[in-house]
Amino acid sequence: MELYSREFGAGDPVIILHGMFGFSDNWQTIAKKLSEHFLAVTPDLRNHGRSPHVPTHTYPEMAEDLRAFMEAHWMFSARLIGHSMGGKVAMQLALSYPDMVERLVVVDIAPGQAEDNHSNIFQALLDMNLPSIPSRKAAEAFLSEHIADTGTRQFLLKNITRTETGTYTWKMNLHVLWEHFQDILAPVSGEPFDKPTLFIRGGNSNYIRPEDEPLIKSLFPQATIVTLEGAGHWVHADKPEELVAAVEAFLM
Repeated sequence: MELYSREFGAGDPVIILHGMFGFSDNWQTIAKKLSEHFLAVTPDLRNHGRSPHVPTHTYPEMAEDLRAFMEAHWMFSARLIGHSMGGKVAMQLALSYPDMVERLVVVDIAPGQAEDNHSNIFQALLDMNLPSIPSRKAAEAFLSEHIADTGTRQFLLKNITRTETGTYTWKMNLHVLWEHFQDILAPVSGEPFDKPTLFIRGGNSNYIRPEDEPLIKSLFPQATIVTLEGAGHWVHADKPEELVAAVEAFLM
């Protein structure tokens, strides 16, 4: 599978993996900052953005996608940054192919079974008959009846694109993501990754809890966990400068 990607800068590679419902554009601001020191690469993961839409969506499969992507681009080792679902993909690659990962940054996700925080979002997206929606404004009006947070609605609306016939469609493979939602919530596993690892959690988020720390330490013995106060789950949107500072200090 050939993943679509964007590249910024030059130097040693840093690969940034987006979360569920995201795509490479979401991390463009962070990638441009990191490109002052590195080659920053932002792929679209399977069933997202411009990468292939396929029937399955598991972490072992996505780790294999990433391994093949890296080898096809002559990146036989890299620094990895992953947010949420992308963080689990990064962790799975590190646990399966430790020689391919020099340093690992995981943003606001733990390696274990995740809680369901998105069924209501899926339901709203599935209930919206997107081809019949006349405008983005109408799409936002529909979502506002089901999703209270403005930032979340704006993030989701970035997934809307026009077809050649002028109707709207999703950039993501929405139905497959819903069919495999339990796979997205599932834990990652493998032999411990004994290299420098940084977990960054949002102070207003519950995706990395104190009770997750024993599992984090068992799978990632060199893990450090830092909290960015005032940030929610979308840390890169809430506290971009603080995130870049923490990542740069760790990766350099």
